Amino acid sequence: MKKIRLGVNIDHVATLRNARNDDFPDLLSVSKILKNVGVNNITVHLREDRRHIKDDDVRSLKNENILPLNLEMAATKEMKNFSLEILPSACCIVPERREELTTEGGLDVRNQMNYLNEFLPALNNKTQVSLFVDPDPDQIKAAKELGVSAVELHTGKYSNLFKKNNFHSELEKIKKSAEYCSKIGLNCHAGHGLNFENVKNISLIDEIIELNVGHFLISNAIFVGLEKTIEKFMKIINHPKSK
Repeated sequence: MKKIRLGVNIDHVATLRNARNDDFPDLLSVSKILKNVGVNNITVHLREDRRHIKDDDVRSLKNENILPLNLEMAATKEMKNFSLEILPSACCIVPERREELTTEGGLDVRNQMNYLNEFLPALNNKTQVSLFVDPDPDQIKAAKELGVSAVELHTGKYSNLFKKNNFHSELEKIKKSAEYCSKIGLNCHAGHGLNFENVKNISLIDEIIELNVGHFLISNAIFVGLEKTIEKFMKIINHPKSK
């Protein structure tokens, strides 16, 4: 069975901290726990409205360099300039609407080719860029044409259908999309809505080399702790550091 990397999104640690406008829980302390348990990278989404992660959080995480930093961001001039200042290890371009609770659906790359063709080159030259897309070969082909190093397949629809035991068609789309990534030379990541129950199917897809998971892991840590949560998740996906 293949091994797979795990990135952990810590946005909701910041959400909890911001509830009291305080410095606890501290993101750097959480990052050290994640490093000790064997996580490969940390993901943060710096949103336009700064609802959880703040600019100084990103600077601090990059400066301390506890784990490689993956910056999720919208394709805006503000975010591009910030990323070029910070120079994270990787950045993932995601769609963003102010009113949404979380990212809903993938980036429509095909219909934004002219804009993204102007937006991405500076980032491609400085960091590893991925695009968050639905499992759709047309979107993946467009991503390849833009010169990025990876796509992250949106697994939100699959995760929702899994609850109804009606996920098989969507899982097949994800498999086919991952195979297509490999065929055209794109690294394939996946994430959104994954948990202990539904992640196994995704982790078994050979072409998917990295998962990025946040809300479930941070939420489940309330019950059993962060280390135990991550360790169990790693064991399910056969992570190289799993015990």
